Amino acid sequence: MTPASQPTFRALADPTRRGILHHLAQRDMTIAEVAENFDMTRAAVKKHLTVLSDGGLITVRARGREKINALNKDGFAPLFNWLETFDHFWDDRLEALKSAVEKDQSND
Repeated sequence: MTPASQPTFRALADPTRRGILHHLAQRDMTIAEVAENFDMTRAAVKKHLTVLSDGGLITVRARGREKINALNKDGFAPLFNWLETFDHFWDDRLEALKSAVEKDQSND
C-alpha cells in the first residue's frame, strides 16, 4: 500500500462512511440529505464527508449555498490497484482447483 492510498483506506475503514458511500451510489446528496439517513448531527456527517473527500471517494460541488456530495468512481482506483496485487494468489488457487477437478473427472 502506498502512502498516497492511505486516505482512501482510512475513509473506507469506518462503517458509517461506507454507509454514506452506499447512499451516494444511488444519487448525489446535500449534507442534510445524507444526515437524514443517519442518527447523527449534520456536523458529524460533515466530518465523515470531509474524510471521504480527502480520500478521493467523493467530490463536493457548490450549488448556491448548498454543497452537493457525489460518488467519485475514479477515487476507488487505489483500492482496486491494491487488490489487484492479490490477483495472482486467486489465479494460482483457481487453476489448482480446476486441475484437481479435471483430474478427478478423468479418473471416473
